[in-house]
Amino acid sequence: MRIRSMFLVSLTAVPLSLSIGASQALADGAGEFMRSCAVCHGADGRSNTSFSDLLTVAPPNLTTLAANNDGVFPMLEVIQMIDGRTGLRGHGSEMPIWGDRYQGEADMAGQYGAELIVRGRVLELAEYIASIQE
Repeated sequence: MRIRSMFLVSLTAVPLSLSIGASQALADGAGEFMRSCAVCHGADGRSNTSFSDLLTVAPPNLTTLAANNDGVFPMLEVIQMIDGRTGLRGHGSEMPIWGDRYQGEADMAGQYGAELIVRGRVLELAEYIASIQE
C-alpha cells in the first residue's frame, strides 16, 4: 500500500512540476525577449519602435503570427527563425542568429550540453512569443 501511495503522489507531482517549469520558462522567455528582441520588435511585440525604422527590412508584428497563419501559431518556423543556424535567416538576414550567440554562452557545458541549453533558450523565447498572440 505504501508503494502505491508513493506512486500516486509522484503522478500528482509530475504535472505540478511541469506546470511550474512551464511558467518559469515563460518568465525566462519574457525576460530574454525584453533583453534581446524588444529593441527591434517593441516591448509589446508589435514592432512599433523608433529603432525598427533604421533597419533595411522592417521587423514583423510578432503578435499577429498566428492570425496570419489561419489561427495556428507557426512554432517550428518561429524556432528556426530565432535559432538562425538552420539556414533560415530572419528579416532578410538582418536579424541576429541567436542560436550562435546562445551556443557561445553555453560552451562551458560541452558540445551536447550546450546544444540542449541553446534549444531550451530558443524554445523559451518561442513559447513567450506564442503567448503574446492576439
